[in-house]
Amino acid sequence: MSAEATLLPASTSTSPTARQVWTRTRGVALGVVLLLVGAVTIAVISSGTEHGSLDPRSVDPQGSRAVATLLADRGVSTRVVTTLAQASAAADAGTTLLIAVPDLLTDRQQEQLHTATASSGGRTVLIAPSSPSVGTLAPGVTADPAISFDSKLSPGCELPAAQRAGNADTGGFRYETTAPGADACYPSKGLPTLVRVPAADGNGDTVVLGAPDILYNDRLDEHGNASLALQLLGSRPHLVWYLPSLSDDSLTDSGERGFFDLLPSGWLWGTLQLFVAAALAALWRARRLGPLVPERLPVAIRASETVEGRARLYRKTNARDRAAGALRSTTRTRLAPLVGVPVTQAHTPESLLPALSTQLQNHSDGQALHSLLFGPPPGDDAALISLADQLDALEREVRRP
Repeated sequence: MSAEATLLPASTSTSPTARQVWTRTRGVALGVVLLLVGAVTIAVISSGTEHGSLDPRSVDPQGSRAVATLLADRGVSTRVVTTLAQASAAADAGTTLLIAVPDLLTDRQQEQLHTATASSGGRTVLIAPSSPSVGTLAPGVTADPAISFDSKLSPGCELPAAQRAGNADTGGFRYETTAPGADACYPSKGLPTLVRVPAADGNGDTVVLGAPDILYNDRLDEHGNASLALQLLGSRPHLVWYLPSLSDDSLTDSGERGFFDLLPSGWLWGTLQLFVAAALAALWRARRLGPLVPERLPVAIRASETVEGRARLYRKTNARDRAAGALRSTTRTRLAPLVGVPVTQAHTPESLLPALSTQLQNHSDGQALHSLLFGPPPGDDAALISLADQLDALEREVRRP
């Protein structure tokens, strides 16, 4: 590479312009905007009618609007609350308190709620509580680790509500109870999926239901689901439907669960699956599909143009050290075979310099050769040009017969 090539002024740029960047990314940007607009639109449209699973305002398949409507026709009012304070204040002899997701409550919240309902004289309905929630909210009842996979079950007890309803979709958590006077209904493999525990004093009781299916809109008209739901929730003139919320101030009490503990397990598993899918996609895109296959270029590029392009890049970044290093390395590689030194040792001063000094008469000074072939980078463009000229002269002298 000639010294003049390294100093040619830069007239081209490899950096893309703003217009080129916009042209390449506008499709992705438009897709992201459309996705966000669609998500916001769907959220706005559905915000008034969709409230989630086990919500008495929701008309979704797993909502509970239908049972709330039937209760209203029978004179039972339904009120939705989302805080522990509201639920505790509503507990009285004329109220049925339904706790939609007991497992979302912290240990402290469960204890406070049990204290409020234990002697209220009303009914408390727990929907699919597991251990240890059921033991706190319904003392004397424990959840079995093995759940029931049989959805439709027969009453198997003397509880009037169960006898009138007949078969119902109560399969889910199975329970054991040691509470005196408890009713154990809808057994699955020997353990009940519905338990009614009478209060120690007064006329109140606690109903533990192993599955929420009888309250779903799309399951209410099957078997005896509607009859069982109306009898369990309609024994008092008022129904308070407690949906635990992240906005509840009682979550800040000691013993609270973190944000991830309050997320349904399906969200956590879904996120994990997305990470696994992203890792597999990255592995698929990054793997090599065999060795590289050489292809003929559509046009022939002259070596001088390649040299000129590299020189312009060096000039643009003021990379005199890189340019000098390339010149010296190439010169050493070409000189080594001429003086009988293996190419593998061409960049070792101890091997190359003695051989050059032996062959050259005008460079008996080994220090000068070392400075020329292995010295520091030049300080300015003039020194770089001088270095290139001296290297050319050295190579011509070695090649001279």
